[in-house]
Amino acid sequence: MLKKVFCVLVCFCFMVPWCAVFANGVEPTVSAESAIVMNALTGEVVFSKNPYEKRGIASTTKIMTSLIALESKKLKNSVTVKKEDIAVEGTSIYLKEGDKITVETLVKGMLLESGNDAANVTARAIGGNKEGFAELMNKKARELGMFSTNFLNPSGLTEDGHYSTAYDMALLGSAAIQNEKFREICSASSLNVSFGKESVKRTFYNHNKFLSKFEGALGIKTGFTKASGRCLVTAAQRGKVIYVAVTLKAPDDWNDHIKMMNFAFDNTAVSYPDCELSGICVDVVGSETCSLKVELATPLELHCVKKHEDYELVIYLPKFVYAGVKKGDISGRVDLVSKNGTVIDSSSLIFTDDAPEKVIDKKEKSSFFTKLKNKFKEGLS
Repeated sequence: MLKKVFCVLVCFCFMVPWCAVFANGVEPTVSAESAIVMNALTGEVVFSKNPYEKRGIASTTKIMTSLIALESKKLKNSVTVKKEDIAVEGTSIYLKEGDKITVETLVKGMLLESGNDAANVTARAIGGNKEGFAELMNKKARELGMFSTNFLNPSGLTEDGHYSTAYDMALLGSAAIQNEKFREICSASSLNVSFGKESVKRTFYNHNKFLSKFEGALGIKTGFTKASGRCLVTAAQRGKVIYVAVTLKAPDDWNDHIKMMNFAFDNTAVSYPDCELSGICVDVVGSETCSLKVELATPLELHCVKKHEDYELVIYLPKFVYAGVKKGDISGRVDLVSKNGTVIDSSSLIFTDDAPEKVIDKKEKSSFFTKLKNKFKEGLS
């Protein structure tokens, strides 16, 4: 048993050789003006079309609004709706002045029903007003590496200077889908909620058809305005792989996403990165065995399509363990980490041998306790 553990990090960089061999041989043709498919864990871009062109993003803006709300630790806070919150055009969850609603329910209303009124209430509840919330949105965007994005409002209604790119929205989608609460909400086909002056029970329905059109779909967000056209951000998972797809101004977005996701998954292969552990040992206290070597409990997996990538192995081990551990006991963990800091895969580390407790004979035991007793007496005199 480990009694006291101190974590230490040991990092190794390595190259994973890979070649661009596509199973179907041809990249997809899409209707979108801008499009991209990105591995949510590694950041690898599998397919793209005009990924860096700045465009309107319509209600896919609400991905950022929802993510900030979920990270605000205010989910259970109840907000009273004001008249100015609901003075907004477009889709709505039909809030009324004086209604009381939690931030969590507002997020559900944004991701499933695309409520512009819900986005306005969220912005005021967290940012104080639309301008203050836009500052939070842009700050978060920079943290995610979205350097070709500018947010001016929480809903995505057309406004000069409110824009992003397919690449930036893929970064946002990748971050959002790794938030457990976001993922739980955006992948639901419907959710029962209650809000209003008298807390009336209602049901929100998800308008993202991709959920029913693609195996492993996790949803994310639809969007449309006359100026931006049809915008769509989706995610799908098979095994350990999650892909995020984005289309902007796409008249045939559902089929675009099906084609792009099929292309990504069909051409994904797995490799098993080497993890050199021969020089890694853990000290043992109270055993004839001074230290123990470690090994992987299960191989690390790297899923990619066509790129050579630099990754890091980050190893977590205690400084020492006490005697009594056995071969196969868990000693620590190793993470396979991408360049953007995302954990791609993990494996437990296990001991390769036993470290039994040191046997102390009767004479040695008696001598030890005699010395201890004498020292105690000396301390009293």
